[in-house]
This record gives sequence, structure tokens and C-alpha cells, in this order.
Amino acid sequence: SEEDMYRDAEEIEREKILLCETSSSEYKLSVAPEMDIMEYCRKEWRGDTPVAKRMRKGYEAVAQKFASIRRVRGDNYCALRATLFQALSQATQLPSWLQSEDFTMLSEKLLSKHDWIKQWQLKQKLGRKMGQISEEIKEYLILLRKKWKNISEIKGPIEKQEACDKLFKNEEEEYSLYEALKFLMLNTAIELYNDDKNGRRVPVFSWLLFARDTSSNPCQLMHNHLNHIGHSGGLEQVEMFLLAYALQYTIQVYRLYKYSTDEFITLYPNDPEEDWPVVTLITEDDRHYNIPVRMCQETML
Repeated sequence: SEEDMYRDAEEIEREKILLCETSSSEYKLSVAPEMDIMEYCRKEWRGDTPVAKRMRKGYEAVAQKFASIRRVRGDNYCALRATLFQALSQATQLPSWLQSEDFTMLSEKLLSKHDWIKQWQLKQKLGRKMGQISEEIKEYLILLRKKWKNISEIKGPIEKQEACDKLFKNEEEEYSLYEALKFLMLNTAIELYNDDKNGRRVPVFSWLLFARDTSSNPCQLMHNHLNHIGHSGGLEQVEMFLLAYALQYTIQVYRLYKYSTDEFITLYPNDPEEDWPVVTLITEDDRHYNIPVRMCQETML
């Protein structure tokens, strides 16, 4: 299958055995405890294939900067999960866009202008009325602001990490936050689309986003892409840019299968604003994302 194209049969078989041996409770963790990055690599990539060798080289390069890795649960929310977890675990203040007074009115504002947003699909709760969708999304946006504010106010790094771990073990709250992020992505897409139509300058990725047959406008983007994130699909490359713009964060990704090419370290967006905070993720295949942690001392200096 497409998902297995980067691994040989032996590695896939080993993973199946590992999954059977691992207790189900451990797999309920959205973000697993940290482990040494090279130890993780040796466990995952013991094969002698060219791909395994490249992955090991990639991990060695990441290990120059980060000491540990935290594995992220591999459902179709994993790009959102890894990005939000990193953003919250580093947060020291509430971003300006979260502080604005009309932030929590966003769902009402968009629904009053765009009737098609009634067809927004909330996780496991399909086919509800317009008013219900608006109220539910408003709750998610309020929750996002509250959690971000609470975690950013925690001064001690250990306490901050504990608060993040606790949040990402609470399934109901966690998935509500992803719905908020998806809605922010839709809002950003609408803004970019309108800016382009009105002759204002937009980033290059915005043209690419709306150049797809499946998302030539925000309505199609919602129906064919955003509604599927977390259900039947994850984030595509161009949607990583959209997520970065929605959060006003630079997402730096070590793309291990691109080791020794110009795309090994990719930035979303590739021309970030200087004052945007940076979060770092790792991917082996542009589908599943993990989190590097514990920046090495010499790197910090």
C-alpha cells in the first residue's frame, strides 16, 4: 500500500508484532513520553535497505540539534496534533490574533456571509443545523483561547510540560481544539482568496492551494479537504502552509526521506515573518509527524 512504500516487508512485520505486544492503554497517549532520538531510530530502522540507511542519516542529523523524540499518535490529526503540542509547550504569551475581541465571534461572522459553511463537518457529529454548528465552533474557539492562555502563563518548564501532557490525554478537549484549528484554516483561506480576488498580494502557496481542481475556492476546500482532515485524510503539503498562516507560526520540518537534498529541512511558510515563533517537527514520509524535544546545549548557545 502507499502507506508502506518506504518500509520493507520485514520492518512492517516487526511493527505489527510490536503493536500486538504494546498494551492498548499506552496507545491512548496522544503524545508518547520522550525517548533518545538515536535509540528510537535504531529500533525503527534496523533494515539494510537504501531507505533505512537514509533514515538513519536523517536521524543522525536531527540528533545534532535535538536529544529526544516524542512519538505522536498516527491518526489523521497528527500534523495538527504535533504542531499544536509544540506551540503550546513553548508558549509564553497569548498570540495577538487570539486576543482580539471578535475572535470568538468568528463562526457567526463567517456563517452570516457564507451559507455553505452549514455543511462544515464536526468530528462524529454530522448533519446538524446552522445555529448548532456556529455555537459548537464558538465553544471550540473559546476553549483554544482558554487553554493557550492558561499554559502560556505557567512559568516553570516542567509544570508547563505536565499541563500539555494532561491536555493531550483528554480526548474530548483535544479533538475540540483540532476543530478550532481547522476552522481557523478555513477563515485564513477565505481571507487569502478574497485578497487575491481584490488584487492584493498573497503568498505563493495561496495560488497553489486554489489551483487544485478539488479546491478552486474556499467552499471546495472545505468540502474536499478540510472536512476530511481527521476523518479520512491528513494535511497535504500545501495545507501545512495554510496551518502555519492560520497560527502565525513558522513550522520547521525535518523531512527524513529528503535527507541530503535541499528539502531536508522545509519551512512552512518558506519566507516566514521574522516575529513568528518557530515549532519543529519530524516526518519520515510527509504523512506522519513526530516531535523532536530537548534541544542540545550547544545548539541553544
